[in-house]
Amino acid sequence: MITFYESIKHRDWEQVTQSINTKTEKDVKAALAKPNPSLEDFKALISPAAEPFLETMARLSRAATQKRFGKVMQFYIPLYLSNECSNHCIYCGFNHNNPIERKTLTDDEIRAEIGVIKAMGYDNVLLLTGEYPRKAGVDYIENAIRLCRPHFSTISLEVFPMSVEDYKRLIRAGANSVYVYQETYNERMYGYFHPKGMKSHYEYRLSTPERLAQAGIHRIGFGALIGLQNWRTEMYFLAAHLQFMTHNYWKTKYSVSFPRIRPAEGEFKAAFNMTEKQFAQTIWTFRIFDNDVEIAMSTRESPQTRDAFVTLGITSLSAGSKTDPGGYCNPETELEQFHINDNRSVTEMESMVRSQGYDVIFKDWDRILN
Repeated sequence: MITFYESIKHRDWEQVTQSINTKTEKDVKAALAKPNPSLEDFKALISPAAEPFLETMARLSRAATQKRFGKVMQFYIPLYLSNECSNHCIYCGFNHNNPIERKTLTDDEIRAEIGVIKAMGYDNVLLLTGEYPRKAGVDYIENAIRLCRPHFSTISLEVFPMSVEDYKRLIRAGANSVYVYQETYNERMYGYFHPKGMKSHYEYRLSTPERLAQAGIHRIGFGALIGLQNWRTEMYFLAAHLQFMTHNYWKTKYSVSFPRIRPAEGEFKAAFNMTEKQFAQTIWTFRIFDNDVEIAMSTRESPQTRDAFVTLGITSLSAGSKTDPGGYCNPETELEQFHINDNRSVTEMESMVRSQGYDVIFKDWDRILN
């Protein structure tokens, strides 16, 4: 079977950008009228020509989300196990060159973090590490999963890309979902943002969702980091990636998110900023394009933004998050990956969601379903 990389390597970035920018009002209306929009329709919906249609897109997004997911919001929480990293990603607080204190949690520290998170009411957890297998490799991650397994029904991962066999091993240990972000689909510029380390290998990282699906994972999450390149073009390639995966690996569930660059150690400045209206356009375009995909929004976004989108297309929110290893037990440390934008507690977030007529769920999976 052809790989996703093979399917897109002849699509020129600038030509795709031009195609998006030349879409017309007629193209947008035609896309909105279709029950199953194509990738060409996606270009129209993400284009500047769609901006006058945002109200219509919002209504369609709300209706599609409620029809598929109901009036519920899933809460998740990240547990950072390590900020050790061999990568030199120029936008990331964990950059190997940044002079921050490095820490990898011990078993006792992981158990302590689990205790705090369970006290918040969570029954699912997202385990994260930097990409440094010598300090936090497959053995370490497998052990962390086993420590978490008695306490959580759902265990998700956001760690370095692995082989099919390593993923199978972690699935057997209890991993339910894995999230991996390409950051940018622009291969020509990818090396500039990722000059050294494991993450510098574009094609290997791009093929990670395929290896995950081949390993039999329940859910795969992916996305692009907003701010590195033209966001409209990034979203087109992300949509193409989603379509490729759903067509070829249809037994797997999928989630997307659109993290925007936040201040972090190193003080990287985003060159391609996205306004709130453009952020809304992105969410609604993906919901119209794929009614079944889950859409997550993290604490990178402001309280006002997160409040506004509860009913308009997203399906999961993080709440009460810390982005540094040991941050729940020791919140005064400064080991974080990026500066959080919404510091509200789980209780405050739950109250906000329920005030909009939505229920909050802390789990959507149980091991008995295996």
